[in-house]
Amino acid sequence: VQLQACGGGLVQAGDSLRLSCTASKRTSSNNAVGWFRRVPGTEREFVAAINWNGGSTIHADSVKGRFTISRDRAKNIVHLQMNSLNTEDTAVYFCAVGRSSSASRDSNYYTYWGQGTLVTVSS
Repeated sequence: VQLQACGGGLVQAGDSLRLSCTASKRTSSNNAVGWFRRVPGTEREFVAAINWNGGSTIHADSVKGRFTISRDRAKNIVHLQMNSLNTEDTAVYFCAVGRSSSASRDSNYYTYWGQGTLVTVSS
């Protein structure tokens, strides 16, 4: 499975962005998908995850109420809608496919990872 994350860019604090994650294989539509982010020099951080059918989601406390993960199984795309961005959201964002159908915060649960897309929020 190859993943392509896109939608990053340079925005100002308070703006919105929508990230998209597209998988190369239809089989990934039966698996959970997660978004993680990493600031250079720091640990990878969980952002959000969604189960196989979109019926269950998890959001990190740091983004809860601002970010929303969703998926379109027909198009095999997972979105991360990011609103009210602040400078602390600046990072490279990665999407990943889990080994099973349930959503998880654990990065070790995810077996396929995309290249990442850079989000930069200026003050």
